[in-house]
Amino acid sequence: MSDKTMRAALVRTPGDADAIELVSVPTPVPSFGEVRVRVEAATVNPVDVQTRGGVYHRLGWVASSEVGLGWDVVGVVDAVGDGVADLSGGERIAALLAGVDRGPGAYAELAIVPASDLAEVPSALSAELAATVPLNALTAQQALELLGAPNGRHLLVTGAGGAVGGYASELASELGFRVTGLARPADEAFVAGTGASFVDTLPDSPHFDAAFDAAVIGSGVLMSIRDGGHYVGVAPAAVPDAPRDITSEAVLVAPNGAQLSALLDAAARGSITPRVHRTLPLERAAAAHRELEAGGVRGRIVLTPSRT
Repeated sequence: MSDKTMRAALVRTPGDADAIELVSVPTPVPSFGEVRVRVEAATVNPVDVQTRGGVYHRLGWVASSEVGLGWDVVGVVDAVGDGVADLSGGERIAALLAGVDRGPGAYAELAIVPASDLAEVPSALSAELAATVPLNALTAQQALELLGAPNGRHLLVTGAGGAVGGYASELASELGFRVTGLARPADEAFVAGTGASFVDTLPDSPHFDAAFDAAVIGSGVLMSIRDGGHYVGVAPAAVPDAPRDITSEAVLVAPNGAQLSALLDAAARGSITPRVHRTLPLERAAAAHRELEAGGVRGRIVLTPSRT
């Protein structure tokens, strides 16, 4: 690539993994309050698979003819826009690039990030480990904020063996919730390590004061929540109608540089556990999507663009 262009993964026609096109696009230039990042690591998340497959096109959320992929970015600041006073270039940062209707995202050699959304990566974290934190840990953190103070409540976390659910179990346990993690039997040891008790089936009667449904089970989880309880999901378009006196809502994750900084520090200290399933070059983004869709992935697949 020349200095005037970069490579980025885009979706022009939604479909299977082969819909991902690695193309040459103009090198982005940071505007006021923005920085440009040379991408070192970007994770593959279910939202990327859904975007590529056309889920958000069908919902009417996407109008662009070319859609970028990738929400988690870790890299080195290589250009700074006007109005950014505390960065000069060379800092290793992480950020969440939110949204499903936009141009090039983290699956690219370079990315544009609002300076207010980024956080410096502690030296104890590799780029690959740090890249697992923004989307998944921020989702968990912001979901727990919706649930409010623990106050002795018993919290169910579904998908507790996964990326979002694993972070949620650790964060909720540290906050003081009494946490039960729902996961597959193979994930029992990991769930226990988060500070949660383990179950592999839902109870057939109200048992929990609140639930964070990271596995998107939906209405089945509501039947496990006591009257006056609280359900938080991760899919705003699929929040189940609540029976009885239960609050039912979904977290809509948003970039937050200060929160992300604290979560990266927690990962560096070992308070939360970043997990990398495997690392692949950007050129193998389609293979990464196929592997995630096949199931059984624990931790995140990380793409590593290299500017040539």
